[in-house]
Amino acid sequence: MQIALLVLIAAIIFAIKALKVVPQQNSWVVERLGRFHAALSPGLNIVIPFIDRVAYKHLLKEVPLDVPSQICITKDNTQLQVDGILYFQVTDPQLASYGTSNYIMAITQLAQTTLRSVIGKMELDKTFEERDDINRAVVAALDEAATSWGVKVLRYEIKDLTPPKEILHAMQAQITAEREKRALIAASEGRKQEQINIATGEREAYIQRSEGEKQSAINRAQGEAAAIIAVASANAQAIRQVAEAIEAPGGMNAVNLKVAEKYVEAFGNVAKEGNTLILPGNLADMGGLVATAMSIVKGQK
Repeated sequence: MQIALLVLIAAIIFAIKALKVVPQQNSWVVERLGRFHAALSPGLNIVIPFIDRVAYKHLLKEVPLDVPSQICITKDNTQLQVDGILYFQVTDPQLASYGTSNYIMAITQLAQTTLRSVIGKMELDKTFEERDDINRAVVAALDEAATSWGVKVLRYEIKDLTPPKEILHAMQAQITAEREKRALIAASEGRKQEQINIATGEREAYIQRSEGEKQSAINRAQGEAAAIIAVASANAQAIRQVAEAIEAPGGMNAVNLKVAEKYVEAFGNVAKEGNTLILPGNLADMGGLVATAMSIVKGQK
């Protein structure tokens, strides 16, 4: 009975040692008698107890790795503190196990040295403007070297670029001066545009006034011409009507009467307006005066 129990316990231990359950997105490297044997895929796997040994366990997910900050020297001999983060993924568990003793440390050190080399080729101003170029250069260098380590470097991002305080103050002063310059330029452009707008408005107003005066003069001239034509037409019509009335029966008698009335009215006005009264010698002969006036009318006729 004791022997059976021992056999059962040994069988359970053997089964536990022989069955390996690998989680998803993981890979376990198995060594058989000290040599690489296989990389176990996710799921249930069977190994030989006491002969096979799980030597390395690798996570196949994308892993973020914080690269420690470091001091880099730019092309114009300015110190710059750079802090970054890279993302990598294990693609070959065998190379990740035997290609290097510690691929995480290798990637970190290579990222730092590559970053110092890339920044050393740039001036300080360019490092702020060309972050994407720096990131691509670091990724290219890391990816080329990490291939033999079974690791794929996906991307690198600079988290922070910190120049010395003196440089920060100088940059801030430069930014302030540039903003003041842009403000002055904008103000001068505004004044210039204001003067242009005022001049344009005055010119358009003068043109409009001159056009209005011109049209007013034209309208007055046309009105005066129309009035003259109307008066002339009315006078012509009146003369024609007078002529027709004279030609009609009894017309001359009417003319005689009208002339006599006007003659008497004229002498009456002379007597009212002046202190001196001039009278013709034949004033008593009113009929003779009317006859004289009518002879003038007949002569004009």
